[in-house]
Amino acid sequence: MERWERDVVSPIVHRLIDRFVARGHADLVRELTFPFPIQVIAGILGLSEADLPQFHRWAVELISIAADIERGFNASQSLRDYFAGILAERRRNPREDVISLLAEAELDGQRLTDEEIFAFLRLLLPAGAETTYRSSSNLLLGLLENPDQLDALRRDRSLIRQATEEGLRWEAPLTGIARLATRDAEVEGVRIPKGAVIGVCMGAANHDPARFEHPERFDIFRPAKPHAAFATGPHTCLGMHLARMETAVVMNAVLDRLPNLRLDPAAEDVHISGFNFRAPVRLPVLFG
Repeated sequence: MERWERDVVSPIVHRLIDRFVARGHADLVRELTFPFPIQVIAGILGLSEADLPQFHRWAVELISIAADIERGFNASQSLRDYFAGILAERRRNPREDVISLLAEAELDGQRLTDEEIFAFLRLLLPAGAETTYRSSSNLLLGLLENPDQLDALRRDRSLIRQATEEGLRWEAPLTGIARLATRDAEVEGVRIPKGAVIGVCMGAANHDPARFEHPERFDIFRPAKPHAAFATGPHTCLGMHLARMETAVVMNAVLDRLPNLRLDPAAEDVHISGFNFRAPVRLPVLFG
């Protein structure tokens, strides 16, 4: 994680900010929070920078499979074929990247098949790129709509961790997951038979008034309590440590390099939207 922060995440974030920092205005979604997580995934996989535009297109098409199923499946196959060439090369010449790690991983004499590796790599795209771009966008909007909290964060960077957790609680990037009931159960008077598929709304859990006082309010100073944005139990999100690190890097960079950051008063109707995946479509800001 420390190596990724130093060698991958921080350079990507600052390179993106370099493109608009002298302008005095930007759309932080389009120009920062949307592109940086997929570039991080490409970096930790050790992909060629020249391949990044095509890789990003395939990734977006795969992530958007619900909107266009055929295009999503085509992107999935294209990514599989693309990874096949890289995996074969990594087996010959391993590097310090995730693809090489997966190629060499062994447990009790068992190694991953090529298809298992391809499936894992494709899973990284929605898991590692889609959610992180949304969670960082949501956090930024929460802070921009509460300038006193943004100022407090600017003065005291030790607040970044609790601000990150509040952003995740307040507007989880992914609101729901599916779970399979392994036995008959009853929850709050509702009978759940064994084998039933349960739609678990993490967004609602994070707004439970019995657990969080004034749950609709964004408040980085609220008493710390575990939230459900990364799920819980044996299926807790494996990428949560990377997501938290990426968020800390992007927040520090924004606070360091974009002084007097504020929402563009000329912008209309800036808000978080979405059903299962939630984030603002745009985040127009002024600074300097």
